[in-house]
Amino acid sequence: MALDLDGTLIGDDLTISARVRAAIAGAQQRGVTVTLATGRMFAVAAHFARDLEISAPLICYQGALIQAPGAQAPLYLATMERKLMGEILELQARRGWSVVLYTASEAFVARRAYPALFHDILARESLAWVDDFQSVILQHEPVKFIAIAEPAEADGIETELGLHFDGRLEVVRSHAIVVEGHPLGVSKGDALARLAAHLGVPQAQVMAIGDQDNDASMIAWAGIGVAMGNASPSSRAVADWIAPTVGQDGVAVAIAHFILNNGGGT
Repeated sequence: MALDLDGTLIGDDLTISARVRAAIAGAQQRGVTVTLATGRMFAVAAHFARDLEISAPLICYQGALIQAPGAQAPLYLATMERKLMGEILELQARRGWSVVLYTASEAFVARRAYPALFHDILARESLAWVDDFQSVILQHEPVKFIAIAEPAEADGIETELGLHFDGRLEVVRSHAIVVEGHPLGVSKGDALARLAAHLGVPQAQVMAIGDQDNDASMIAWAGIGVAMGNASPSSRAVADWIAPTVGQDGVAVAIAHFILNNGGGT
């Protein structure tokens, strides 16, 4: 069972409800392997994994990284070409977008003013402030970047990135105010397929729960794909089942429906 974090497992308060905790523990007791599938960096995902006693490899950076909580090295890592990232940063500089640049283990932000919503969306992430993004890509292999803006501006950023880097970059919306760019071919669906194969779990026995456009690929791939009641139209369109919202403990309801009240297993 693959669980998205933001908007699925946790709400704006970044906490997991007691009901959801109990449901996940119940699924684990039934022999279900649980993982997290998130756009967030590994350190953040690992924090929640330890809290939930999840030991399976975690899907991070929208599928660019698969790594177990206690492991020193990833099972899978996809990086972006430095030349491509340089072109993206040139466009970002011209447009004045608020951007975060990620490597496998670090998140970098420029020394400039960012809107208040920037700090809200990056809660729990440890950020390194730098004078110049170009210097970062000279020393590190980039894994992904995000642009944060009000919804209307984010629409424009998503469209421009999609047109400008068509066929060279995966562009996906992970939140109303977040647009993400990843290496070509990277998605949560692709990563979930890789992880299931590694664990020897057939596709039909995989369940995925998510809420945003970036979750649609894994919801569509899983044998049982669940979209939250607060999910985007793209995720809802490919889901087999719609759960209640995150505020209504939708994850717990889905686990009860498909696992705890179903004799075990998905």
